[in-house]
Amino acid sequence: MKVLVSALEHSANIHLRSLKKELSGEIEFIGIFDSELGDSIVDLRSLAIMGFVDAIKKLRYFLKLNTQMAELASEADKVLLIDSSGFNLPLAKKIKKRYPEKKIIYYILPQAWAWKKKRIPVLERTIDHLASILPFEKDYYSKNAPITYVGHPLLDIITQFKQELNPEVKNIVFMPGSRKGEISNLMPVFKELREKIGIQATIIIPTHFSKTDIQDLYGDLSGFTVVHDTYKTLYEADFAFICSGTATLEAALIGIPFVLSYIAKPLDYFIASKLVKLNHIGLSNIMFTQFNERDLHPEFIQKDVTADNLFRAYKEFDRSTFLDDSKALRAYLKHGSSKNVAAILEQR
Repeated sequence: MKVLVSALEHSANIHLRSLKKELSGEIEFIGIFDSELGDSIVDLRSLAIMGFVDAIKKLRYFLKLNTQMAELASEADKVLLIDSSGFNLPLAKKIKKRYPEKKIIYYILPQAWAWKKKRIPVLERTIDHLASILPFEKDYYSKNAPITYVGHPLLDIITQFKQELNPEVKNIVFMPGSRKGEISNLMPVFKELREKIGIQATIIIPTHFSKTDIQDLYGDLSGFTVVHDTYKTLYEADFAFICSGTATLEAALIGIPFVLSYIAKPLDYFIASKLVKLNHIGLSNIMFTQFNERDLHPEFIQKDVTADNLFRAYKEFDRSTFLDDSKALRAYLKHGSSKNVAAILEQR
């Protein structure tokens, strides 16, 4: 079976790797994905964007790529879209219009419940199987929508969970993000914060950055131990400061107490604040508050991201309560999703 895959994000490809391991038959991927998984039509590094402004700058490129993918669908038996709704939903509509009988599976759905509820009827009409990774998500869709809660994919990947915490915080991890803009914004604050705390500090740097990238983005790292293994490092640490994104949910599931920080470009933040009506930006907080009245972890955004604020949150953090809440969040998400999505993909 030949499957057209559209997996533009690094996190999407982590889950795609887990999914591929669960596929029983001979399946060939075509389309957009990490080169380790096959012959992708594009280098994923060329797709990295941060916010609305970057997206506008690359709009023509993405439109051309979208058309190329729709044409490639003619060679595929099925279509698998993962996350990246700005690219994948228009692609799904093109493919469904050209090939009405071609089955489209959407894994890691657009967060239409958060800011574009009008997309939900479009998704129901266009997608043959909606594979949801959020337990509450199906409540936003109609009764007969083709949606299934398949479990959260991070529980396929993360194998070690903290059962107890060290009495003292001796090792702190800093994760300033994976996009260049995120890193440039947070590193000055994180360096000042590290000096305030004054204990062993580790920084996780994505493996795709070259030595030149690291020097330009991170600057002097003499106060940090540089590592690349996210899960092992988080599991062995005592506390973390993390940029908003998938890493915050990873940390929550592993059970390491952390504080979320995020600084967006002013225009991006202005646009997002008008479109998104949520009380939190961290996915773990969004999930946790579905079944609990308090937050799982502190969040600081924009001008509130200061070394003083982060240090205060660190000193006041109730790590014991967080660990109990982390276990509750894992129970809420129930299980991983790779086996379930593989079964959906292989259905006749």
